[in-house]
Amino acid sequence: MTVYVALLRAVNVGGSGLLSMNDLRALCVELGFSNVRTYIQSGNVVFDSAGSETVVGTALEGALAAKTGRPVGVLIRTALELRAVLDAQPFRDAKPAQVGVVFLPKPVTSDVVAGLVIPGNEEVRSVGREVFVHYPDGMGRSKLKLRFAADGTTRNLNTVAKLLAMASSVA
Repeated sequence: MTVYVALLRAVNVGGSGLLSMNDLRALCVELGFSNVRTYIQSGNVVFDSAGSETVVGTALEGALAAKTGRPVGVLIRTALELRAVLDAQPFRDAKPAQVGVVFLPKPVTSDVVAGLVIPGNEEVRSVGREVFVHYPDGMGRSKLKLRFAADGTTRNLNTVAKLLAMASSVA
């Protein structure tokens, strides 16, 4: 069995894409996942499965679409991958709540990040399938547009650390 963390896109954000975490847990159990636990209302779920990342992600996306009547993007990472994300985070002096990790289905090219127009004090670095953004003035105030992130979802470092702790305690 592998411990996975599923990060859902656009769930319970700004009053749209409403999905209770009880429903999400029940859906994961119906799919045969075990040790299912959710964290906060933004669509984070930790579970065990014998399936591959692709199989697990596809099954969860299909079940979520059937449940909600609309597509819900799902980004899957293992506990080891989350540890690597925290280890690779380039903004060591920043407050964890001010660093967003954009989880993506595939890596972005360095020219995409280099070509960004940064309207404020933000800093952006890509590492593998993640893009790290330091928002020194806060995420809510930022005017930064990350068009490549349309297929991804963002969590701050505090949330990533909590999900890793949950995934590690399940293992």
